[in-house]
Amino acid sequence: MSNIQNAFKNRKAFIPFVTCGFPDLETTGKVVRACAESGADLIELGIPFSDPTAEGEVIQKASIKALKNGITTDKILDFVEDLRKDVTIPLVFMTYANVVFSYGAERFMSRCKAIGIDGVILPDLPYEERDEFADTADKYGINMISLIAPTSENRIAMISKDAKGFIYIVSSLGVTGVRSEITTDIKKIVEQIRQNTDTPCAVGFGISRPEQAKEIAEISDGVIVGSAIVNIIDEYGKDAPEKVREYVKSMTDAIH
Repeated sequence: MSNIQNAFKNRKAFIPFVTCGFPDLETTGKVVRACAESGADLIELGIPFSDPTAEGEVIQKASIKALKNGITTDKILDFVEDLRKDVTIPLVFMTYANVVFSYGAERFMSRCKAIGIDGVILPDLPYEERDEFADTADKYGINMISLIAPTSENRIAMISKDAKGFIYIVSSLGVTGVRSEITTDIKKIVEQIRQNTDTPCAVGFGISRPEQAKEIAEISDGVIVGSAIVNIIDEYGKDAPEKVREYVKSMTDAIH
């Protein structure tokens, strides 16, 4: 069992997302620690990219601000190395294929291994082209997280059978962002996944309220929340960690 799957071992997993370097790395570190202390089971760390095609306005703005502030992949890798001195829950990077490609897949994955990153999510990487990165990730014991969307349909079995760590179910068409309701038949997607693998599956895109999280957790193995947390950080800046702590506690109380 991978370290990521340990996050799902005894309860439904709550997975917050934060954009590294927004508004600065010091605040990011405090937010990550607040999430871990409030019951988060796994944390997604976003490496900013100039063209984050899967992201809505909230995370796009956060990424651009972080890049303008001089954030780099190397700075984030060093940051995670320091973070790992006291944060023990699984950590995964969420970024884009060009970030890994330009850094060098071998160099990137080996550094991930060295600093304690457990997995990588590349939402713009088609399943059919994943081997360019997945083989290197496997070499260093890094899980490449597969995504399944409402449009995956007859590809669900194929993607599920090869999944590692956990499967990221995209709840809705479009990009990340808070949604008033989720109309996709998540239960049907989960059932199709479970016909092909026992790899845990977590649902993201659009979830922001405890009642939503509880409902989704009842039919899946975990809940992913990004934009709602980045919104809090945007509103409160350096004072955000305590606000994020309160929010994450409300979400973990709902699903655990």
